Amino acid sequence: MPLPIEMPKLSDTMTEGTLVKWRKKIGEKVAMGDVLAEIETDKATMEMEAFDDGTLAAVYVQEGGKVAVGQQIGLLALPGEKPEEVAAAAPAGAAPTPTAPSTAAQPAAAPGAPTAAAPGAPAAPQGRVKASPLARKIAAQRGVDLTRVTGTGPGGRIVQRDVLSAPTGPAPAVPGPRPAAPQPAGAPVSVAFVPPIPAGPNDRVVPLSGMRRVIAERLMASKTSVPHFYLQIEADAAPLLALRAGINAGAEAAGRGKITVNDLVLKAVAAAIARVPKVNAAWAGDSVIEYAGIHLAVAVAVEEGLVTPVVRDAAGLSLRELSDAVKDLAARARTKKLKPEEYQGGTFTVSNLGSYGVESFFAIVNPPQAAILSVGAAVKKPVVNAAGQIVPGQRMALGLSCDHRVVDGALGSQFLGELRGLLENPTLMLL
Repeated sequence: MPLPIEMPKLSDTMTEGTLVKWRKKIGEKVAMGDVLAEIETDKATMEMEAFDDGTLAAVYVQEGGKVAVGQQIGLLALPGEKPEEVAAAAPAGAAPTPTAPSTAAQPAAAPGAPTAAAPGAPAAPQGRVKASPLARKIAAQRGVDLTRVTGTGPGGRIVQRDVLSAPTGPAPAVPGPRPAAPQPAGAPVSVAFVPPIPAGPNDRVVPLSGMRRVIAERLMASKTSVPHFYLQIEADAAPLLALRAGINAGAEAAGRGKITVNDLVLKAVAAAIARVPKVNAAWAGDSVIEYAGIHLAVAVAVEEGLVTPVVRDAAGLSLRELSDAVKDLAARARTKKLKPEEYQGGTFTVSNLGSYGVESFFAIVNPPQAAILSVGAAVKKPVVNAAGQIVPGQRMALGLSCDHRVVDGALGSQFLGELRGLLENPTLMLL
């Protein structure tokens, strides 16, 4: 039986994908692990691998086409099957309807929620269970009985999301109606949409990209469900800038890349979190998770919006290692070459607009993280020294946006105090 090739879910926020390029041609042999196509998600362009051996029998989505996750984009003939016969026997309507740029995709099923068959999709027959190889593998690992799972893939085929949403263990003796799930703590509040002034003949209407739509949804959810509060302090930036100048003078002589102010700030943030680890946490509904690893998400501006690649275990990196990691991640974020594990799993976010000349601001918390640091530009201004004299100085504003369910005022202030101490005595964070 030929296997449908479906649009995979390649990130936690992906609801649709764009087929950038087919890497195999119709009639070409395919081995398990071969790259079939390049898929653009809301955050990156990634390679889609084959889960079976066979021959590419049909292509239903041309390059540049956009379809929802789980929809069929092609057909794979298995060994022993003739690709031309498989393609000819494919049911009419196997090709998905591309999603329009302005059409909002349906959200993925929540873990533990029952799955429903796609409209018009026939139920799996009682004989051989129709399931993708990945779904079978996950089912074996989780102890899921595939005969109890309703497939939502093309033709009622069981796919990965169906297994992840299915109950584990033996089937209940008498299945009863499932009660409606209660709304989880912190669920987004419904907010009425206020339509804008209609576009005029000289106005330009720009359809939302996948990335921009996800950003809008996540930020709305954050501002309407997370109880934000804000703290701000100023740090003397002169010692930090002096240290950077000294390091870069030596680096230039050695032919090494320069260290940025943001590199030093990130190093200080990692060290401050190690001293105040309770800010490195997340709200989990009925508990708070305090993470052992310090995984810094760094806001990077890209053409379509914002990406936050993650520097893993930042506290254990040297300043040079951290600088190189950030430069590499930022470069690949701008070309949409990040892997999912490189932009997921951050425990604390840093957003720096100092290079744009912004002196101070407050960013929106990036759920499920509990805090985000906003870093402004180092600004020359008159300051009062210890002797009470007004002298020239350089100051940097640091804003901390917090989820009050996890980080209260005292904890946030303690963290900012440690951070300021490290920035004003920067050699301490290099020890």
